[in-house]
Amino acid sequence: MNDILELKGQFTQKANSGRPGAPKLPVGSTISSEKMRKLLDELNGLLKYWNNNKIIQGALISILYIKVAAKSNRISRLFSNKGKILPNDTVVGAKFNNFNDKKKMKHIITHYIQLDNLNNSLMELNKAIDIMDNEFNGKVDNDTFNSPLTHEQIDFKKYGLAKSNFQKIVVDSYFVEKFYLDKDVSDVKGKSIISLYDTNTNVIDMLKSIGINISDNNIMNGTTVLLDENNLRILLQNAPYLVAMATEDLTKLDPSDFDVEMSNNDIPDIPVPDNEPTIGVIDTLFDTNSYFADWVQYDKKINRNISTTDSDYFHGTAVTSIIVDGPNLNPDLDDGCGRFKVRHFGVSLGKSFSSFSIIQSVKEIVASNPDINVWNFSLGDKKEIERDFISAEGAILDQIQFDYGVIFVISGTNLSDATTNIIRIGAPADSINSLVVNSVDRSGNPADYSRKGPVLSFFVKPDVSYYGGTEDEPLYAYYDSRVRPVSGTSFAAPWIARKLSYMIDVIGIDREVAKALIVDAAIGWNKKRDSANILLGHGIVPVRIENILNSPSDEIKFFISGKSEKYNTYAYNFPIPTYKDKYPFLTKVTMCYFPKCSRNQGVDYTNTELDIYFGRIKNNGDIDSVDKNRQSLDNELGYLTEKDARKMFKKWDNVKHISDVIKDTPVARKVYHSNDEMWGMSIKTKERLRAGDGEDIKFGVVVTLKEINGTNRIEDFIQKFSLKGWLVNRIDVDQRVNIYQTVNEDLDVDWNK
Repeated sequence: MNDILELKGQFTQKANSGRPGAPKLPVGSTISSEKMRKLLDELNGLLKYWNNNKIIQGALISILYIKVAAKSNRISRLFSNKGKILPNDTVVGAKFNNFNDKKKMKHIITHYIQLDNLNNSLMELNKAIDIMDNEFNGKVDNDTFNSPLTHEQIDFKKYGLAKSNFQKIVVDSYFVEKFYLDKDVSDVKGKSIISLYDTNTNVIDMLKSIGINISDNNIMNGTTVLLDENNLRILLQNAPYLVAMATEDLTKLDPSDFDVEMSNNDIPDIPVPDNEPTIGVIDTLFDTNSYFADWVQYDKKINRNISTTDSDYFHGTAVTSIIVDGPNLNPDLDDGCGRFKVRHFGVSLGKSFSSFSIIQSVKEIVASNPDINVWNFSLGDKKEIERDFISAEGAILDQIQFDYGVIFVISGTNLSDATTNIIRIGAPADSINSLVVNSVDRSGNPADYSRKGPVLSFFVKPDVSYYGGTEDEPLYAYYDSRVRPVSGTSFAAPWIARKLSYMIDVIGIDREVAKALIVDAAIGWNKKRDSANILLGHGIVPVRIENILNSPSDEIKFFISGKSEKYNTYAYNFPIPTYKDKYPFLTKVTMCYFPKCSRNQGVDYTNTELDIYFGRIKNNGDIDSVDKNRQSLDNELGYLTEKDARKMFKKWDNVKHISDVIKDTPVARKVYHSNDEMWGMSIKTKERLRAGDGEDIKFGVVVTLKEINGTNRIEDFIQKFSLKGWLVNRIDVDQRVNIYQTVNEDLDVDWNK
C-alpha cells in the first residue's frame, strides 16, 4: 500500500481578461419583428396589471425561455435600468417548466423590477422593432445579424437606440418565449413555511395589506414566514403571485426499522472517554441511562413541559450509539476509526417535528459549538422534496456550512412499508453542501427502503451509500436498554460521520478534501463521470479507513487544497513521471467545494461554479483535460448548450469527478513536450448572481494516477515534485494519530514546583 500524499505549492491567480463581444444569434436561427411585437404586447399587459396593483411598488414578471438558458443567453438589456441596474440584479426566482421530459425542459426566471424600469424596456423594445421593420424587413437570420458590416450601414441615432442595445434586445427576444405573471403555487395545506419573492418590501406590512397579521416570531428571514392554514388561504386568494415556494411545516419523520422483539441482553463494556474527537448529533432525544452515556454530552432542546414517551428516545440514542461504539456493536463493520464522543442535541420527538422550529434552533446550536467540525443529522421527512426548489431545512444547512466551515452528514431518508413506488428523497437530504448517505445491503445492492435522487434535476443526491442494515442482515445499535437490530439510512449516515471526523479532527485534513476523499473512494474506477446512480449516488464507501487514506502500490493518490481568489486559479508545474517517453497512468480526479447558495433562486441554487481542468499541457499552452472539457476555452469551445454542460461536466454542481475508464489494454499517453514533461491544473470561477460570492472559496482536489503496468512509481513522483518546488507530505496515519494524542493530552502540572 502507498501512503496518500499531500501537495503544497503555489497556485497562480489571474483575473478574467476576456471581454464579451457583440451579442450574436445562434447558428441557424432567425428572429422576426412579429415575435418581438408579441413580447411587447405581453409586457404592456403586465404593465397595466401592475399599475393597478398596490400591494407592492414594482412588478413581478416571469420569463419562459426557449430552453434551459445559460447565463449568457438570458436577457441582458431588457429589464435593465440604463446600465445602472442589470437584469441579473433583478432575478428573484428560477425553475423549470417540465421535469418529466428533459428534452422539453425550459427555464422560467422571475424578476422583480420597478415600473419606470419596465416603461424604459417597453420604449427600447418599441425602437428595436422599428429598426427590425425598417432595416431588416421585419426578419433577420444569424448570418446577416452577426456580421459587423450589417450594423455599420444603419444610422442608429435616428432611432434613438444605441447599436449595442439594439443587438442585445434582438438577442434577448430570440431566447425569450414569453413574459407572464406566474401564479403557479405548490399544493400545500395546513400550517406552512412560505417563501415570498423578494420585493424589497417589509414582509409584515405587505401581508397586513392583504389582511394577514403575523408576529416577528413567525419570520425566518426577510422573505420566509410561517403561516397557519387560515392565513395561507387568504394569501393564495389575494396574492398567489407573491409565493415563490411553499411547504407544509409539520414534518413526519421517515420510518426507520426497529425490531424490539429481538434483543441482545449483553451490554458491551466501554472504557471511560479520553481525548477522542467530538461529533455533533441533532436528532430525537437521548437516553442518559445508556451504557455509553459518559461519552455523550446531552442537551434537550424541546420544551421541558412537553410530555415524552420511551419511543421518543429510540432513534436518537441508536444513532449516537453507532457514532460512539459502532465497531464494538458491529465488528464486521469495524472501520479502524476507534470511538468518538458525541454532543447530542435533542430537537425532536419520535414521530414528527416542526420544520420551522428545527430551522430556528440548528443555526444557534452550530454557532454555539464552534469546536465541532462534523455534524450528523439523521432526521428526514416522509414527504418527497420539491422539484423546483430546495427545502427550507436543506437550505439552512447549506447556509450554515458556508458560514461556519462545518460539514453535515445527512441520512437519505427511507420508504415506508406502505410505499410501493420508489419516491424522491425527503428534506433535508436535498442539502447540496452536505454529504447525503443512502443504504445498501451487505452485497452492495440498494436497500429495499432506499429513496432516489437527483435534486433540482441534476445535483447528485444521495452522494454515497453505506451499510444501513436490512431485515435479513440488520445493523446493531443500542436503545431501550438493549442492543437491538435496526435498519435505515439513519444508521448508515453515522458511519460516514465517523470517517469524516477521523480525517478532519484526527488526521488534520480540510473538510473539502475529506469530502472529496469519501466521494472518490466510493466512485473507484470503471465509472464515467455521469454514471451516478439515483439510489447509490457516487457509490459505496469502503469499510476500512485505510482504504480511503491509502492506495494500492500501483497507484499514486495525492490531494491538494487551495482558494479561488480570481477567475483562474492554476498551476502548470505538475511533473508527472514518464516511462519510455510516455505517461503510463490512468487518471481520475474528484473536487469538492462548499458554495454560497440562494434558495430564492429556485433551480439556479448554487451561486458559484468551480470548473476544473487537469491534464497534459499542449503545445499552445492549453490543458488537455482528462475529460476533454472545453467550456471555458473560448478559442475551441464550439457550441455547448447549458443542458449539455450540466450533464457532461456537472456545471454548477459542487462535486466534480473526471476519470479514465480502465480497459483491458490501456494505452499510455504521449508527451506533448519532449523536454518539458508537465501537466497542469486550472480551476475557473464563475458567478451566477453577483461578483464576490465565490471570492476566497476553498476547494479540495483528490487525484489518483494508476500505473498501467502495475509498477510502483511513488518515489519517482515525490522526487520530481520536490525538485519542482512542491512540498510533498506523506500522510502517515499512525504518526498523525500520535501527534493528535500528544497535542490533546491532559497534563498534570504541579504549579507549586
